[in-house]
Amino acid sequence: MAIVHQHLATANIAAGAPTGHTDAMTLAHLQRIIEQRSLTARFQPIVEMQNGDILGYEGLIRGPSDSPLHSPINLFKAAAAHNLTVVVEHLCRKIVLEEFFAQNLPGKLFLNVSPECLIQRDVRYGETLDYIHQLGVNPERVIIELTEYQPTHDYALLSEAVVHYRSMGFEIAIDDLGEGFSSLRLWSELKPDYVKIDMHFIQGIDHDPVKAQFVRSIQSIAEKSATRVIAEGIETHAELLMVRDIGVACGQGYHIARPHPTPSKAIPAEVAKALVSHHQHLSRRASGFFEQTAAVEKILKEAPSIPSTMLNNQVDDIFLQNPKLQMIPVVDHGTPIGIINRYHMIDRFARPYQRELYGKKSCKVFMDPNPVVVDKNTSMQDVSHIIVEANPEHLINGIIITDQGQYLGICTGPDLMREITQMQITAARYANPLTQLPGNVPINEHIDQLLQKQQRFSACYCDLDHFKPFNDVYGYRRGDDIIQMTGDVLKRHCDSQMDFIGHIGGDDFIILFRSDDWEQRCSDILQSFATEIQDFYNNEDRERGGYLSEDRQGKKVFYPLVSLSLGVVKSSPNQFYSHHQISIAASEAKKQAKKIHGNSLFVDRRSEMKQA
Repeated sequence: MAIVHQHLATANIAAGAPTGHTDAMTLAHLQRIIEQRSLTARFQPIVEMQNGDILGYEGLIRGPSDSPLHSPINLFKAAAAHNLTVVVEHLCRKIVLEEFFAQNLPGKLFLNVSPECLIQRDVRYGETLDYIHQLGVNPERVIIELTEYQPTHDYALLSEAVVHYRSMGFEIAIDDLGEGFSSLRLWSELKPDYVKIDMHFIQGIDHDPVKAQFVRSIQSIAEKSATRVIAEGIETHAELLMVRDIGVACGQGYHIARPHPTPSKAIPAEVAKALVSHHQHLSRRASGFFEQTAAVEKILKEAPSIPSTMLNNQVDDIFLQNPKLQMIPVVDHGTPIGIINRYHMIDRFARPYQRELYGKKSCKVFMDPNPVVVDKNTSMQDVSHIIVEANPEHLINGIIITDQGQYLGICTGPDLMREITQMQITAARYANPLTQLPGNVPINEHIDQLLQKQQRFSACYCDLDHFKPFNDVYGYRRGDDIIQMTGDVLKRHCDSQMDFIGHIGGDDFIILFRSDDWEQRCSDILQSFATEIQDFYNNEDRERGGYLSEDRQGKKVFYPLVSLSLGVVKSSPNQFYSHHQISIAASEAKKQAKKIHGNSLFVDRRSEMKQA
């Protein structure tokens, strides 16, 4: 966001006064501001769109509140007219720096600098750096934000200045991309760390496909040039969601926070919730969140083990006799205590005198005493998380598999990665793209498996009430957020080891409960949903408990807030024989639940009565 547009006209300081007199008054007023340092810093946060964290703040400046030079436009217009641009700009930098670090604001400081000032040969390049060092600040926390207000012709000189600032530790940003005279060429010439898209392309982006395509194109270029994009001027929730969905890295605007002398160190809860929930959704997609039950035992390989008393020379002989053997578990009395990697041992023995020193010593000398050891029933997803959190090098050594603590065998890193990749491919093929929950194919397969094994379970059909009018009033993107929130609530209150959650499509879900306390879980789901749905409405609709929308005949109708209906049918052995029957019975139970006002639970007890 610019300090000032120097090409814009300013109002006369004293209406009707002669030009010369006005200029003299302006100069005197400007000199007084400089002498008294009567400028005020304001800060506007810039947030990470992926998680809601504050990246930093843009430092803005204001003149005295009772002055015609209060506006930065007027202030810098007057400075330019009297050849004081460099003086005023350096004063602004000092005041912004002082206040930013005095308030101990988190993140980075975006410091506005004009190209004209940056390339002034009569100004020491190091003045800003010297002042930052006086404040005891790391220059890596300061980003020089170039704001272009007039044509830049000397790109070579500007590039030289940018290189010099970078060498001192500063990062570079270009402001108002798309608005300035040659901002695209500046991007190409200077290769900045950040580019800020002018607010013109952000405001109304949610209903302007041309603006959306422009931002997508800029984002695509940025990804290929290692530049981060900042969207300026986000003023509505719909714009925030659109920018978020395009994948823009950072955002700034009134909807997030207005410039303020003492800004908050956290963004509003509604904004944070929209960004954090989206980040969690993306994380689930990236990691293949589709629930998997395959245990690591599936890729177990039987492998001979050795006792810790075996000598290194003997271990070396085993490797020489078995060229394909990559690792050997060390096991004492059935309990694994370490693992020996082929290449590690050969490398050690290849060094001078190592064989003579260690050949007749216990193999414990060369073993890894902290291998990854997991039970055979551990899921492969959990094993991969254990390896990443511990040390990815364990993928090379492999994983030891046990049964109640006793050694069974091993699995290799490549086998684990191959199996997880295949699971993710399968998950992506059958998962709902919005929630990444299992779709209709795995839902039906899971029901048929439960019926075939004659297991007791409760099928809970989950459906949102009054969801279509919410979409009509608040937009389908906000509706998608409600669907994702609903999926999150269901997962939070189900037992991942016992219960299965599927996304049938749209706003319909199904839970196959095997947990004994399923009824309490349903109650908790309804309670959590009732609380979290409140965040999706504006204050007026929340207070009156609903909103107006047109029905199918075009008449204005008052609709209550979105609620959740749960219809449950219990399945006992030999009661149902296919997923089709379960589907019909659960749908009927859901219809009964929807007849109850608000968040509701209906349990079909007829099957219990028949058995009694």
